[in-house]
Amino acid sequence: QVQLVESGGGSVQAGGSLRLSCTASGATFSTYAMGWFRQAPGKEREFVAAINLSGSNSFVIDSLKGRFTISRDNAMNTLYLQMNRLKPEDTAVYYCAGDTDLFDLGYASFEYSNWGQGTQVTVSS
Repeated sequence: QVQLVESGGGSVQAGGSLRLSCTASGATFSTYAMGWFRQAPGKEREFVAAINLSGSNSFVIDSLKGRFTISRDNAMNTLYLQMNRLKPEDTAVYYCAGDTDLFDLGYASFEYSNWGQGTQVTVSS
C-alpha cells in the first residue's frame, strides 16, 4: 500500500497562492490515479481535482477551474495542487488520495482507498 503525505498548507491572505504537495512512498506512484479533496469545518468532504496515471488527463471542479491546477511528477513520486487567487471559502483541510483500480479519473471519495493525513489551508480576508 502506498503512503501519502501532504505538505505545503498554511495561512495566506485572500488573493495569495499556495502549492500543495503529496509525496508517495511504499509503492509505485505511477500506478495510482490520484485526487485532491477538501473538507471545511462543519461540511462534507468535497472533491476538488483528479489526475490519471500518466498525468495526460486531469479534471478540476468547475467552481475552481482557472484558479486551481492539479499535476503530478511520477519521477518525484509527487502530486501537486497549485492554488491561486485564494479566497476565504477555500479554507479547509486538503487531502490527497490514490487508487490503483481507477480506469482514468476518480471523482468520489469511495473510489480511493489510500489517503493522506491532510494539510490545513487557511485563507484570511
